[in-house]
Amino acid sequence: MKFQRRDVLRNATLVVSGLLGLIRPALAQTPSEVTVNVFPGGFNWGIYVAQERGLFEKNGIRVTVQATPSSVAQMTGLSEGKFDIAMTAVDNIVAYVEGQGEAPIGPQPEFFAFMGSDTGFLSLVTAPGVKTIADLKGRTLSVDALTTGYAFVLFDILRRNGLNDGDYTVAKVGGMVQRWNALHEHKQDGTMLSTPYNIIAKADGFTQLATATKVIGPYQGNVAAARRSWAAANKDKVIAYIRAYVEAIEWLYDRVNRDEAVRILRKNVPQMSQDLAERSYDELLDPYDGFFHQGRIDMAGLKTVLELRSRYGKPTKSLDDPMKYYDPSYHAAALGGQK
Repeated sequence: MKFQRRDVLRNATLVVSGLLGLIRPALAQTPSEVTVNVFPGGFNWGIYVAQERGLFEKNGIRVTVQATPSSVAQMTGLSEGKFDIAMTAVDNIVAYVEGQGEAPIGPQPEFFAFMGSDTGFLSLVTAPGVKTIADLKGRTLSVDALTTGYAFVLFDILRRNGLNDGDYTVAKVGGMVQRWNALHEHKQDGTMLSTPYNIIAKADGFTQLATATKVIGPYQGNVAAARRSWAAANKDKVIAYIRAYVEAIEWLYDRVNRDEAVRILRKNVPQMSQDLAERSYDELLDPYDGFFHQGRIDMAGLKTVLELRSRYGKPTKSLDDPMKYYDPSYHAAALGGQK
């Protein structure tokens, strides 16, 4: 009896150990949570696709998306650790690293970019009665913030066309949605809009006067950014995010997936019509000016950002080191198969 009891206990232990062996891999496969803060818009298409097609989970993370009303709110939230990753204009990262940001949070040397997304898809859009850039003299234009975001792109487009500080008035309105609504209500006469808002504006009779990259040249717009300490402690999450996002963008570029891509966009932006979604596909996935392949950073475009900030940023600084704001090691690890 004594030996039988010992055998029973040994067998029970083996069974329990076997069950634990099955449970542990299951627990290990539970996706890690990552919160991503974004400006609303079709330029989040890569995130929508990665969520819909399970690409984040495939790489071991589950992404929750938050919307922000402005760069001030977004950069303040990033500094406070309210979310993990910000999809934002790289100019915001530069501004806050240098202590030139509009939010009263001081210099943020922790901020850095780890992946590129696009040019920002920026166009100067104006009220129906404004037909040339010269017509903007004496008028009011809107920006997200006076010292960050795409305000400097607007200022430089105007400068290159003969309008300087004092020739026009600038109003702080907020993010893309807020600026489009204000323009639509004729509260200002012009602003910088990204796709699909420029398409919506043109359909409503507003004028697209210029495309930013055709005026100022290469430009690095949106990037994926984080705090250095968080990224260092969560390298696997950063790598997973890059891999999933890159796979989503490459999937979008395959025109075989166009109909499904449009469906995903409309699901996530339900107010978007079928026609608008299809036209957005043609702009956002333009072979030359669309989303950047492989999540790359356009170094020439980043230098343009630094040149504009050196010209317009306050306090005035000469900025010439793009690697101060970008760490390529995470991108290299993600696409090189390293961890």
